[in-house]
Amino acid sequence: PMGSERTEIRKRQMATTPETPGAAQAQLSTGNRGSNACCFCWCCCCSCSCLTVRNQEERARRTSHELQAEGIPNCEESPAPTLEEVNAWAQSFDKLMLTPAGRNAFREFLRTEFSEENMLFWMACEELKQESNKSVIEEKARLIYEDYISILSPKEVSLDSRVREVINRNMLEPSQHTFDDAQLQIYTLMHRDSYPRFMNSAIYKDLLQSLSEKSIEA
Repeated sequence: PMGSERTEIRKRQMATTPETPGAAQAQLSTGNRGSNACCFCWCCCCSCSCLTVRNQEERARRTSHELQAEGIPNCEESPAPTLEEVNAWAQSFDKLMLTPAGRNAFREFLRTEFSEENMLFWMACEELKQESNKSVIEEKARLIYEDYISILSPKEVSLDSRVREVINRNMLEPSQHTFDDAQLQIYTLMHRDSYPRFMNSAIYKDLLQSLSEKSIEA
């Protein structure tokens, strides 16, 4: 009886043993395929979603600069500058900013540096100062705030916290002078930072050379 039981046990072992490696191998293979498939799908999904986000961010950065000039004329109306005027621009930043032709040339340069919003803000503040109607002043002040002060705007100008606090207080009762401190700060920024580069830019040098050549021909 003991021998027969051992024989039965051996038969069972022999019957089940060959299946075990195969089954284990099949399970391992299936598990690997499942793991690889999951990993592959996850990587693809992750990379695709990341690429989508990056593409959207790049598109947002590109359009933010395009939005800067939306609804705004490319330049102020002005006669063509004379050689004397263009030479005067090199004497001081104030003389450059006094004439529409000077502002137009400088604004064209700022556009190449993606900082045109500084000039647009300065011009909007100048326009606000000319208003006398209270309701018009309030509406224009609100638009200036949304376009150039709000951190959500693609045209936000760079201002320090002190000036921002002043603006926020002034916006409780907007006036022609709500943005005076901010306008001065941006004017100073353009003077110190952008103006020296403008004087060495191809835009200024080409204009000066063109007018010089016309003067000689005349």
